[in-house]
Amino acid sequence: MTAAYVVVPTVAVMVAGAAYIVAALLFILSLAGLSKHDTSRRGVVYGMTGMAIALVATVWLVADDAWGQPGAALGLTLLVVAVLIGGAIGLWRARVVEMTAMPQLIALFHSFVGLAAVLVGWNGAASEFAVSPDLVGIHRAEVFIGVFIGAVTFTGSIVAYLKLSARISSRPLVLPGKNVLNVGALVLFVALTVWYVITPALWLLVVVTVLALALGWHLVASIGGGDMPVVVSMLNSYSGWAAAAAGFLLDNDLLIVTGALVGSSGAYLSYIMCRAMNRSFLSVIAGGFGIEAPRADGEDAQGEHREIDAASAAELLAGASSVVITPGYGMAVAQAQYPVAELAQRLRERGIDVRFGIHPVAGRLPGHMNVLLAEAKVPYDIVLEMDEINDDLASTDVVLVIGANDTVNPAAAEDPGSPIAGMPVLRVWEAANVIVFKRSMASGYAGVPNPLFFRDNAQMLFGDAKARVEDILREL
Repeated sequence: MTAAYVVVPTVAVMVAGAAYIVAALLFILSLAGLSKHDTSRRGVVYGMTGMAIALVATVWLVADDAWGQPGAALGLTLLVVAVLIGGAIGLWRARVVEMTAMPQLIALFHSFVGLAAVLVGWNGAASEFAVSPDLVGIHRAEVFIGVFIGAVTFTGSIVAYLKLSARISSRPLVLPGKNVLNVGALVLFVALTVWYVITPALWLLVVVTVLALALGWHLVASIGGGDMPVVVSMLNSYSGWAAAAAGFLLDNDLLIVTGALVGSSGAYLSYIMCRAMNRSFLSVIAGGFGIEAPRADGEDAQGEHREIDAASAAELLAGASSVVITPGYGMAVAQAQYPVAELAQRLRERGIDVRFGIHPVAGRLPGHMNVLLAEAKVPYDIVLEMDEINDDLASTDVVLVIGANDTVNPAAAEDPGSPIAGMPVLRVWEAANVIVFKRSMASGYAGVPNPLFFRDNAQMLFGDAKARVEDILREL
């Protein structure tokens, strides 16, 4: 007779498995909580709790596996030190980062996930000797795919960080045959994967790493500034799939589940944003819709603009029955959300109907404006999405455009030749009066001139948005 051997899991394995299930459920609850304003704080707490449980369970599991082995104490010490250092850096950055810098910070975080996936993939290639012969082909595919996704995420996120932080131009890079280059890189990746699975060689892993690094850089560099919010969301999805790939290599179920949650939710968010911007979802993935934008220096004048001062703006607001405020990234830069919230409250106390209109990609990060307004205690029920407010703008007395530009540009709806043609925008020009808070007549982040500035019903209020709103409050 042949003896049958059953592997009995240790207590640490069973406890860690249970902890991973709890952590995964908390991550799902976190995503559900973050989908609404009034439950977002609860969602953040769920996510933090789930990650804390996952970290403790993982350290305990590693300690149980390493117990009694040579060098175990040193390895565990390094692991705990790494967790403490990473946690300290995270707490420090969370405390000092400005809300205006959150998009580029998140892009930078995505790059760390991508780099980790690359390192895990290379480590997996080096430890192939420990893999069962029946699974070695699958293991090689996991290594190759994980390295590719991680490297694309790494360089793509670095370029996104540089663009969002204005360290490089936000204009799209347009190389000859750029779409052919992207598709060719993907075809080459598939061929190299098959080759590596059949005949693994170190040089193949080097080639795919370099190829993926170049592709990630080119994909994001080819996309213009106006589309960067979608890019950040898509990179979030890439980082999730990179984490899932690392989970397969490390045989960590929680990492697989967490990566899949981040990857799928990021992809779905990107799809929603693409629909809101009238963009092709596939073109985002391929980096193919970056279009060379016209000059961003505001020299392409389209008429004479009119200016208004704070006193006249206050008088116009005091006589209105309905006001809509449409914020943009400029409001975040000026930290004007608090006086804007006070202005809204002051007008509502006078019986004026005040609402906020939020474009899906206002700012440089999905939900950026919603977070700023919630931080300033603006009531959730008067913060409306673009589709909820657009039809009411034609019957609105005054619209305040505070630091927004591309999201209120009539060229998107009226100029088929515009780089942002077809992108749904807030139709603020349909209101009786429009007051645009802006520092200058320069174009927005997408580099597209805005004809709204020259409309007969539009007036420009130049200067720092926070200072100008405070001037209006004093006049009121």
